[in-house]
Amino acid sequence: MFRPVALLALLLSTLFLIHPTAARAQDDTVWLQVEAHPNLATATDRARAYASLFPETAGFRLRSGWYGIALGPYPADEASLRLDALKREGQIPSDSFIAYARDYREQYWPEAGVAPATGTPEVVATAEPEPAPEPAEAPDETRAEARDSEAILLPEDRKDLQTALQWFGFYQGGIDGAFGPGTRASMAAWQEERALEPTGILTTRQRRALLDAWKGELSAFGFTEVVEAESGITVTLPLGLVEFDHYEPPFVHYRAKSPDSPRIVLISQPGDQAALNGLYDVLQTLESVPLDGARDRDGRSFHIRGTNATTDTTVFAALSGSRIKGWMLISSPGNQARDGRILKVLEQSFKPDGESVLDPGMVAMDAGTRAGLLSGLEVRKPKLSRTGFFISPEGAVLTTTEAVTACGRVTIDRGTEATVTLTDAASGLALLTPKSPLSPRAVAGFASAPARPGSEVTVPGYSYEDRLPAPTLTFGTLEEDTGLNGETGLNRLALQSLPGDTGGAVLDASGSVLGMLLSAAPQDGKQLPAGVVFALPGAEIARILMPSGVALLPATNTSALTPAALAETGTGMTALVSCWD
Repeated sequence: MFRPVALLALLLSTLFLIHPTAARAQDDTVWLQVEAHPNLATATDRARAYASLFPETAGFRLRSGWYGIALGPYPADEASLRLDALKREGQIPSDSFIAYARDYREQYWPEAGVAPATGTPEVVATAEPEPAPEPAEAPDETRAEARDSEAILLPEDRKDLQTALQWFGFYQGGIDGAFGPGTRASMAAWQEERALEPTGILTTRQRRALLDAWKGELSAFGFTEVVEAESGITVTLPLGLVEFDHYEPPFVHYRAKSPDSPRIVLISQPGDQAALNGLYDVLQTLESVPLDGARDRDGRSFHIRGTNATTDTTVFAALSGSRIKGWMLISSPGNQARDGRILKVLEQSFKPDGESVLDPGMVAMDAGTRAGLLSGLEVRKPKLSRTGFFISPEGAVLTTTEAVTACGRVTIDRGTEATVTLTDAASGLALLTPKSPLSPRAVAGFASAPARPGSEVTVPGYSYEDRLPAPTLTFGTLEEDTGLNGETGLNRLALQSLPGDTGGAVLDASGSVLGMLLSAAPQDGKQLPAGVVFALPGAEIARILMPSGVALLPATNTSALTPAALAETGTGMTALVSCWD
């Protein structure tokens, strides 16, 4: 049996649900909100487009700071019919919804000077009318009234509230429509952020404000499932903010619709583990992927977060079978809340299960773009690159001081940050320590005795700096074990080297290190003939390193190697050392 008090509460709550206008002060007109945008320029352009079809188009700033586009106002009893009809005819977005005057702030459309819409009577005023005072908003529900009105919500309405709270970052639980402690805490946090009493029970007015804000953002983002047949990717993208631009394998570019919108790039290419590692290295050479930020890589996938003063980028890619697929969100700082919502949708909706991948030959690319698979993205370049070689299993590298002078940072093999542990300006020797451990394929073993003049030597080095992915071999002869003036701390070589070779190891026929190649730049105002270069002998290197406690490893092989084995040993110990601003 119903108690009279309970019956009265139920009737009151029903009135709040069915007749929301009873809680407002004589406001019997409503609007149909069709879109919202984060910046005024885009919103104005869209309002102008709507006004060409709907003379009653208006634009208002929303409580969230976005700019809404609305049709109306309409009498409350006609608005729902109008909304359903326009949706059914496809004239407005399917997520358009009913809004109220109190949801809007200052009006930005129609613009000043825009002629009144056709059918709108022109009013000629003889005097500036006094602005009518805004009606006072009726008091909100009490806690008991809010609980009563909440009790009769439909399950889908309760789930929508949880979804909206989750969208704005207040709720982390499941969308089940059950208002347990987690949902109550999220409601209280939402109220507290808006300087409302944190009761954990939303009033009818608060529920409407939360849902309107959520639907408004969904409309502005324009999340739409995109089936990308060429790349074999299905993903939900914010097509209110981005639009398809072009293909440039392995990338599908979606450009920003406005200056403050992000860019999205889909990644699709054939490959294996080595290709995935190569993609990881290549992406970090792009200007749009800042160097500061978290990196997370395992055998099958990687995440990159890059941030600086102008760019905030998140990258994901994974290997599945013989296909590599992923995405990039390229944005700017200050949009963390917006970008966090986009990232969540990207991560949840990304389906790389299509069999196809982008065909590298589907569009014409120049040789440079094709070689690096950089596809129109601006590549970050070092100031210069030189050669170095590994002298420890942990990845310590010897190189030339040319490679580390006046650098903002120094890297080994493009991706590993290094610390300059020692420099010796007199000899031109520098020692680098990687900031994260490396596992070189080979480590330099130094010859125990100097080589005989006239013997052949080999220098593996990055002759063309960072233009090639692997070192080349340069062959020559040890001419003298002293300098031109009889200096004991130099070896003179007959060898056609390039600047990029400087810092490379000088090897004998057994693959043992005799010394380090020095710069061929003019010294003391003198330019030596082509093919005359010098090397710092192993004994001199050991002397310079001794105070720092670094010991060189002795060579374990004294027999001549085959050309293939010598190349394998030499390139395995060789590192690319790059100097960056």
